Amino acid sequence: MIVEIVSPEATLFHGEVTSVAVPGINGEFQMLNNHAAIVSLLVQGNIKLVGANITIAKEFASKFNQVDAQTFWLPINSGTLELNDNKVIILAD
Repeated sequence: MIVEIVSPEATLFHGEVTSVAVPGINGEFQMLNNHAAIVSLLVQGNIKLVGANITIAKEFASKFNQVDAQTFWLPINSGTLELNDNKVIILAD
């Protein structure tokens, strides 16, 4: 699935991932390919990206924490998420 993470400053990430987990208002939840369409508010926590070929742009690498070769975390304070047709758009701050 394609994930795009947008902040007020810039697009922090745009790429292909295997899964994405986010801190929803009712707890953390994960999305995989072919997940049903969803819109959700996000709370303070980490966006977790998992994928084989995740590449973070150099200018935004300091915002992400690399857990292992395939897993990256991005701390956020709040945001919104929309998933439709295997494309996730996250507006985060």
